Amino acid sequence: MAVRWLCSLFGKPFDGGKRMDHGGSQGQPAPQPQPHPSQGPFPQYSQYPQYAQYPQYHQYHQYYQYPPPPQQQPQPYQPQHPTMTRLYEVQREVASLGPQVCTFSGLQDEREYKRLERELARLQTDVDGLDTEGRGELQAARKRAAQELEGLLRYLEENARHPSRLAIEELSREARRLVDEGVVAPQRAGGAPEIGDELVDALQAVVLRLTQVKTEGRVPLRKARYRALTRLCAVQAVVEGRTRQQTLSLPLSGDTHASVHRVNQAMVEVSVARSQLVALLMGLSGRDSCAHLSRVLTELLVELDALDVSGNAAVRNYRKQVVEEINGLLKHLDLEVEGDDTRRYDLAQNDSIREIEAVRGHVSHLRGEVLRYAGSRDEIRPKAELQSLLTHLDQVDTAKNPCIREARRRAVLEVQALVTFLDLREALARRQTGPGEPPAHRAVWLVLGSLSELQAQVLGFGGKRADKSYILLEELLTKQLLALDAVDPQGDESTKAARKQAVKFAQNILGYLDLKTDEWEY
Repeated sequence: MAVRWLCSLFGKPFDGGKRMDHGGSQGQPAPQPQPHPSQGPFPQYSQYPQYAQYPQYHQYHQYYQYPPPPQQQPQPYQPQHPTMTRLYEVQREVASLGPQVCTFSGLQDEREYKRLERELARLQTDVDGLDTEGRGELQAARKRAAQELEGLLRYLEENARHPSRLAIEELSREARRLVDEGVVAPQRAGGAPEIGDELVDALQAVVLRLTQVKTEGRVPLRKARYRALTRLCAVQAVVEGRTRQQTLSLPLSGDTHASVHRVNQAMVEVSVARSQLVALLMGLSGRDSCAHLSRVLTELLVELDALDVSGNAAVRNYRKQVVEEINGLLKHLDLEVEGDDTRRYDLAQNDSIREIEAVRGHVSHLRGEVLRYAGSRDEIRPKAELQSLLTHLDQVDTAKNPCIREARRRAVLEVQALVTFLDLREALARRQTGPGEPPAHRAVWLVLGSLSELQAQVLGFGGKRADKSYILLEELLTKQLLALDAVDPQGDESTKAARKQAVKFAQNILGYLDLKTDEWEY
């Protein structure tokens, strides 16, 4: 990475914010002596509390071989030279700007990007203009400060212009177009939009493509993908709710109860608020704000709660349905308002992801054992254990998060790949050849035997797509597909079925090999 030389003086070599450790400190080490100013203006960044939540900053001391910073508040060194005094002032400003740079998830045309760029450029100009009077310790301190600022500027620009960030924005634009044409524009024209399955399916396709965007572990890219997915999933939930509502029975008649008229009015207001929320989430509303819409819905809740519907179960249930609709909209608004303050983009801390990773770890252990003893007298077949893992994965709560759903889907495919490997080996072991077996049928079984050997190599493969072993495996599997294509069943139905199953099996192995090497991340 272009900023891996970045030398903010907090700890270890800079990794662009890939690590997001949320754990607390493990004790208080003894205070270390205050470094001399010749060791740079920024060797004690870790004394600033705003850096405690960004462990990616504690990575620079190894690069410059500074002593580790003390956990206790040290007494700052009082520099005598005006240049060193100014460098310490720059240190305090960078201590405030650094976390903002390393978590900024927007684009170059946004106001916040321009502000950060302007502030860093101003500090760069200040540092470049400092007079060191030829003194070596001041020159070294100024150089380190300049490197720090240059690194932060590059990191800011790289993330804003990163191909993945641009891909996220392009998919968000596509989603905005779909929502504008299908929901917002008809509403503005004074009509009621007819939302069908086509819009729902199109939004789902965009969500799936967003989950496949690679972030390389960068915090800004992970945040951008999380925000885009959160908004789009909220819109998807609102749209699907509206689709279901189109099939519901009409509101109760005003003759049923005196409060029904007000509940009916509230239902109309909720319908309007639903369209406003969709427009807000997709950036298609220039007037409304999340705070205003949240206030309107909250006031509506208070008014509904004050209605007297006692003694009439039908009206009470009707009001309950409207209240649930409002609470659902408020939940989406809360997620949008929390925005950049949330750390939910760090799915490594999610309980469901931890469950999935625990299952994957168990599968990896079983896979190693199966491959180690394959073909020997001690061969193991833990199919019952694998089936229990599939049941466990089926019970994992994804909370409608597409990334967690994708992580679970991949874990299921890992288990199924091992199960099919064991099934094929059992079938090959049970197979008995006879003199009356058709040659085409025998040819299919020979290919299945080769596929079993190749699948063992695929299960144990841990490289990348650029590796020669990957290319070789892909070529060998393709050859087996060609061999199956050349088999002429000569009208024999059992041979046709066997060939069809073998083709599907070979394609599944290719798909699993592709899945293992696509470098997907949650």
